Amino acid sequence: MNFPNKQIPTRSNSEARTGASSGTAARILTAAVLIPVIVAVVWWGPTALVAAHTGVVALLALREFFILGARLNLHAYRAWTSVCALGIFFQQWSASAAQTYQVSRNLRLTQVPRAPEFPLELVLFVFLLGGAAIIFASRRPLADALGDIGISSAGLVFIALPLSAVVRIDAAGALGPKLLLFTLVLVWAGDTLAYFVGRSFGRVPMAPQLSPKKTWEGAAANLLGSAIVAVALFRWLNIDAFQAVLIACLANAASQAGDLLKSAYKRGAGVKDSGSLLPGHGGVLDRIDALILAAPVVWYYFRFVLAARL
Repeated sequence: MNFPNKQIPTRSNSEARTGASSGTAARILTAAVLIPVIVAVVWWGPTALVAAHTGVVALLALREFFILGARLNLHAYRAWTSVCALGIFFQQWSASAAQTYQVSRNLRLTQVPRAPEFPLELVLFVFLLGGAAIIFASRRPLADALGDIGISSAGLVFIALPLSAVVRIDAAGALGPKLLLFTLVLVWAGDTLAYFVGRSFGRVPMAPQLSPKKTWEGAAANLLGSAIVAVALFRWLNIDAFQAVLIACLANAASQAGDLLKSAYKRGAGVKDSGSLLPGHGGVLDRIDALILAAPVVWYYFRFVLAARL
């Protein structure tokens, strides 16, 4: 007996659609829980609280980064690197205590903090001294020392140091919290638009060797999302629309570079996600990779370009 042919979806296709749907739902739910908390800390919290929270996030990201390194037989000095990472955030917070006030067009007053400020390079120098001491005291073969100190240094340079710019942005006077929220929103909006546009319309691979799922269509949507945020918020920031769009586009380009750099580390370690702490997003490093390089761009643009115009 012949039966009419029916188009019955295979199990693999059905599972793929179900997995994608559940992943999107988890992604949205995680964002819905975390975003209000982050906004509340930035808007109402002092700079010290922002520095403390960002420092904890950096430690979680460092942990995931070092796990990736361990897969390549690069064993970081985790405890010492984490201590020095917190030192970076403390230094940035203490440096932000020296506020500058524009009294008149040709006169600025600077408030000197009560506690002596120690330079950032001192933190890095102490890190190197401690790393050298650990190498000599360690039982690991000296042949592995270069890779171990290398992955430790990479954690500071790639994660802790650039992410600490968040502290300086928040401390930029009355504009600081607004500018930090602007930075966060342009990263979130660009990432979200890239995710949905890339999944629906992405055709041309952007960097297939680093991240096969990233497409130029998604990258363009990412840039567009950040530019839309700038157009929507430039009056709220009380800055020129052109400057807002320019800083958003520069920060977005840096954020996408940070995303690709993180993908290169994951590709080398042979993993899909840096962790599983955040459902739908992967690990903490997966979530902040774009912010890591976007924050310094916003901070230095504000310091050397915008601050002189305000």
